[in-house]
Amino acid sequence: MPLRIGVAGLRRGMGFVRTFEGNRDWELTAVCDVEPGRAAQVAEEVGAPLHFDDYSELCRAEIDAIVVATPAPLHVRHTLEALDGGKHVLCEVPAAWNLDEAEQLARAVESSGLKYMFAENMCYFAYIQTYEEIVRRGDIGTPIYAEGEYIHDCRPLMQARYDGMTEGSGTGPTWRASLPPIHYSTHDLGPILEIMQTRCTSATGAHTGCNVSPELGTIDMEVGIFRTESEAVIKILTGFSIARHPAMHWMVIYGTEGYLEGPRGGTDNAHMLYSERTPNLQGPALLPLGVSHTNAPPEATAGGHGTSEYYMCNDFARCIIDDSPPAIDVYRALDYTAPGICAHISAESGGAPIEVPDFRPT
Repeated sequence: MPLRIGVAGLRRGMGFVRTFEGNRDWELTAVCDVEPGRAAQVAEEVGAPLHFDDYSELCRAEIDAIVVATPAPLHVRHTLEALDGGKHVLCEVPAAWNLDEAEQLARAVESSGLKYMFAENMCYFAYIQTYEEIVRRGDIGTPIYAEGEYIHDCRPLMQARYDGMTEGSGTGPTWRASLPPIHYSTHDLGPILEIMQTRCTSATGAHTGCNVSPELGTIDMEVGIFRTESEAVIKILTGFSIARHPAMHWMVIYGTEGYLEGPRGGTDNAHMLYSERTPNLQGPALLPLGVSHTNAPPEATAGGHGTSEYYMCNDFARCIIDDSPPAIDVYRALDYTAPGICAHISAESGGAPIEVPDFRPT
């Protein structure tokens, strides 16, 4: 019998809906959204046999796994309910809203015996995976410093929009308006931690306060500086209510013998690699990398974000079918998420360093 998948949250979740369609090893069995009529509409469009307006009903349905693509403040609550219902979970970012929730999540996954995988799709970007190979090969020596930026003007999503949290009219601020920007640092921090093969041990933060959208009270931009177990330093900048177009990710990794740097303002331009290990190199080599894998099948772009969703969803389904460890398990999910939470605590405390907990069993 194919693996039966349910998707909760049919905004961000539509990428998962499209990705999980049409594979002989799994099927899109159920969709769920609290907005009246939305789940029924999507189910009809994609041929899903089950649809729900109530998340608890989805957790009781005859399915094997749930994709939690609901609003970020609900991720832990919805994950715990899915695990209680005997369902494996693929959860969107961030993994938790605060450190207490992070602790609850780790312990719940441990006691459940079920699979939990974190849906950090940037770890599946083609250029990120190439960066990983280059660094592990030793081309830039030992990585010692990195920066990442994620700037995305999300003000249109912060008000007068159905946000998926309540059955309200869609007026007023959404959950995004109260999101501390550095809480959403996983998109760059996660890949950097994979490239460096480490975790953060301390966090220091600062933010600009609210200048751009005082009617929403939204923090404009926030920065976190992290020290890692490997004694590297990482700086992450995030902003979601700031005037910049187009949205952008940017990253640089410095090693003891070179560096890797992505292009600003896009991910499908020339990336730069400089390595002292390459004889006679007088400047950076340009690498024509993008978010999509060159050998991916045509259907791999259905979920958006290049081909990343295709490979991420495949890894999730295979870890259940093969009973193998998830590619990004709950502890790694919290390695990506907790530093941002700690950086915001630091920012609100005058920049005092905050220890980042390790949620692995002692």
